[in-house]
Amino acid sequence: MPRQSTKRQLCFYASLPVFLWILGLANPLSAEPDRARALGIPFAGKTGPLNGITDVLGVEVGHKTLISGEGPLVRGVGPIRTGVTVIHPRGKVSTEGVYGGWFTLNASGEMTGTTWLEERGLIDGPIGITNTHSVGIVRDAFVGWMVDQKWPALWHAPIVAETYDGALNDINGQHVKRPHVYSALEQATAGPVTEGAVGGGTGMVCNGFKGGIGTASRIVSVADQSYVVGVLVQCNYNWGGKSLRLGDQWVSEKLPVGEHCYTDPSIAPQNPWFPYCSGAELDKDSPTRDGSIIVVVATDAPILPHQLNRLAKRPALALGRLGAISNPGSGDIFLAFSTGNAGAINEDQFNKVEQFPNNALDTLFRGTVQATEEAIVNAMVAADTVTGADGLRVHRLPHDEVRELFSQ
Repeated sequence: MPRQSTKRQLCFYASLPVFLWILGLANPLSAEPDRARALGIPFAGKTGPLNGITDVLGVEVGHKTLISGEGPLVRGVGPIRTGVTVIHPRGKVSTEGVYGGWFTLNASGEMTGTTWLEERGLIDGPIGITNTHSVGIVRDAFVGWMVDQKWPALWHAPIVAETYDGALNDINGQHVKRPHVYSALEQATAGPVTEGAVGGGTGMVCNGFKGGIGTASRIVSVADQSYVVGVLVQCNYNWGGKSLRLGDQWVSEKLPVGEHCYTDPSIAPQNPWFPYCSGAELDKDSPTRDGSIIVVVATDAPILPHQLNRLAKRPALALGRLGAISNPGSGDIFLAFSTGNAGAINEDQFNKVEQFPNNALDTLFRGTVQATEEAIVNAMVAADTVTGADGLRVHRLPHDEVRELFSQ
């Protein structure tokens, strides 16, 4: 039952930080925070032990990060600031699908496999997130991996989503290769998720600062049963950072937002996104700075495809809370899946499934909004300053200034 699995998981992960500390793999006394709550930013709701998508029992996440080169952009050479992030809804060893749903807030982007998902309500295999021009290779690698794993189907339509990292990365060089995808798939784990400039989020910019991968979770209760809602984001929207709200404060005028610049005036950027660090302006017809965001929502609540379509809409409210408006050039695409009803998803026979009560969905909706908001901010807090193609430097969220804002 969902309640029992959640309790087992809470018990296991409650001891995980101490275990890692004993091994020297984590330092709970570290003075340098890597998550939003450590800076004093307030969030509503009760988190899971890991405060991440892997609080949903069975979910595994893996990254492959590619970083090399510096200086002028040379197609096929670099600089490379990219990667791939994968999610196994039931773990890498399972060949059972999950019920799923999706929603697009603004469709300037791509998520493969959604035509079949919308028709069928099922997700088979892993879920991938990468850069815009590597969607194809990740999708093809997923097919090969699923065939190797003997997924029970004659053909596969994997789900792979993207955001654009071409400001920092040689995106047209298509540096993500099949072995990189296989590495992320095989190294995926159910423990704490690495956040920030990693995997598919390596070259992303979010709300005027360095963005990338972030995650969070919420525990909700219905009829004396506890369920988990976990969220993972790849945030790359609102590049200019003109409207950013953290907690109860509009911080755009209080933080050095959007001070990205090219560090070497001797390099003429091929795509002039921002000014030189000296303040000299570049081409006024520079590309749009809208960006995109991918949100993946996971839950162990037994909700069905039509309910998951509803759940997949709720991350939009979190974007609004942070100040986003989903600009015309932004690809804001959301996916939701449920690990409930395990063992009952069989397309060749009659199945008895459990359905979450419709009138109790508000608890999951609220948890999704809360977890999405925190996941986005976690991505920004975890990401370090990155210098990439043509010497473009994108700064991290300034921890000290944020801490000061929320200590007043």
